[in-house]
Amino acid sequence: MTENKHEADVAFIKALAELLRENDLTELQVKRDYGEEDSLNVRVSRMGPATAAAPVQVAVPTAAPATPVAAAAAPEAPAAAEDPASHPGAVTSPMVGTVYMQAEPGAPAFITVGATVSEGDTLLIVEAMKTMNQISAPKAGTVKRILVEDGAAVEFGTPLVIIE
Repeated sequence: MTENKHEADVAFIKALAELLRENDLTELQVKRDYGEEDSLNVRVSRMGPATAAAPVQVAVPTAAPATPVAAAAAPEAPAAAEDPASHPGAVTSPMVGTVYMQAEPGAPAFITVGATVSEGDTLLIVEAMKTMNQISAPKAGTVKRILVEDGAAVEFGTPLVIIE
């Protein structure tokens, strides 16, 4: 029975990794309870789109908490300086969903780099659960960068656009 459970767990983890890749997510965490004192905690994550394989962390039921997988030993300071989310003009996603740059296929995009926008203008749409949510400009300015592509999956807090 333990061998079958192990095989089922491996298949479950592979399915989670596939979900992560297909939906362009960076992290997915699931806890599977088998009984009162038997569970499986799984966290599947990846560093970014250039990552070939997603690192997988599996926490086997134990009395002590699992140790998280250490990230690459790269200095954090340069990455923080280049992080678009820290830019004062960054417009971030208020939800998880799919980005659309235009109202319908074939229509002109709401914004382009260099375009001037007024406060309240629609920048793009984030579809979440079959609902189209217009993302409006929080301030007037010029679109300096568009950080997402049409049809891309985004998570809460993902930087979408830089307006200065």
